[in-house]
Amino acid sequence: MNKILHKGSRIYIAGHRGMVGSAVKRKLEREGYNRLISRTSSELDLRNQQAVRSFFREEQPEIVVDAAARVGGIMANNEYPWQFLYENLEIQNNIIAAAHEQDVDKLIFLGSSCIYPKHADQPMSEEALLTGPLEPTNQWYAIAKITGVKMVDALRRQYDHDYVSLMPTNLYGPNDNFDLKTSHVLPAMIRKFHDAKEKGHAPVPLWGTGAPMREFLHVDDVADAVFFTLNRSMEHDLYNVGTGKDIRIKDLALLIQDIVGHKGDINWDTTKPDGTPRKLMDVSRLEEAGWEYSIELEEGIRMTYEWFKEHQDEIKELKVEG
Repeated sequence: MNKILHKGSRIYIAGHRGMVGSAVKRKLEREGYNRLISRTSSELDLRNQQAVRSFFREEQPEIVVDAAARVGGIMANNEYPWQFLYENLEIQNNIIAAAHEQDVDKLIFLGSSCIYPKHADQPMSEEALLTGPLEPTNQWYAIAKITGVKMVDALRRQYDHDYVSLMPTNLYGPNDNFDLKTSHVLPAMIRKFHDAKEKGHAPVPLWGTGAPMREFLHVDDVADAVFFTLNRSMEHDLYNVGTGKDIRIKDLALLIQDIVGHKGDINWDTTKPDGTPRKLMDVSRLEEAGWEYSIELEEGIRMTYEWFKEHQDEIKELKVEG
């Protein structure tokens, strides 16, 4: 262990065109790291074990950041349970196993706060893992990510690999998914309020009661946490990444409505599920290691809305894969 990042490191970013992967890539480029390795999904199918193994043998990465995954909100998880379970298992298993086989110096595995039980004590600490039932609406994705966390833990224990799992809270920012069928709550709200404003401030329908509490982290902050982790040997295998602060969904809607400038009504559809009542991360473990977030929610949403307006023509046609 104790391999530390240096400017000449060969760094493979899996999922470099996604929200998290692209943020990590931007961060590393800003810091002067120019030996970054990436492949699009058409160039390398991460679900293909042999293709991934061949890629690792040819490219010989020293550092791996696994930000590749099939992701989506409540609706997407409910409609595509098989894809969310099986494809995510394939992707992460192939990457982590190939990294081990090629003796990669350091690996960061990125997951999600949904790995923790639906009714975990708040705020959720890393010790809450596997202490209770999961939220049913995203259990398929969560089970895959839990498996990845345990693979990292197993490789640290058995082979002393310097591999670490980072579990971010709800993320948002540039390159987020704004497709209304598959997006998470914050980008979906930005899209809905913007579209409604464009239609003469039409009413905006939102799911649930608005009562659940959620924590949000700008993706540039999680990229900074990845960079922090790459530059030191971490004591633990698993770290939560978040702000340690949450907000009611109803208050989030009002904040986004104000930032977007929508003047119409909000119609809450209480026949739709709320999901987990509260998901607040205990971020003390990573804070004790020396990292804290820097982008406050209102500032982050304003930045994200500006990005959305600049790119809306190219993102409005995104469709869910079958």
